[in-house]
Amino acid sequence: MPKKKLNYEQALARLEEIAALLEGQDVGLEESLKLLEEGNKLALECEAMLKTAKLTIEKDAQPDGDEGENHESV
Repeated sequence: MPKKKLNYEQALARLEEIAALLEGQDVGLEESLKLLEEGNKLALECEAMLKTAKLTIEKDAQPDGDEGENHESV
């Protein structure tokens, strides 16, 4: 069964949970490696979500009809 796609806040909360688990002394090597792998994937997903949000904000900040093109007369 595929895992449900997390939104940014959920992914960040899981990353914090993973960090706390890895900082503790109760996790064995094999479980630590699994958590590290999961954390790396989540970090990449969070980074991609932030980049997408940034691009959306930058696009929305453009004046209507002006997608960064130069419309000055020459």
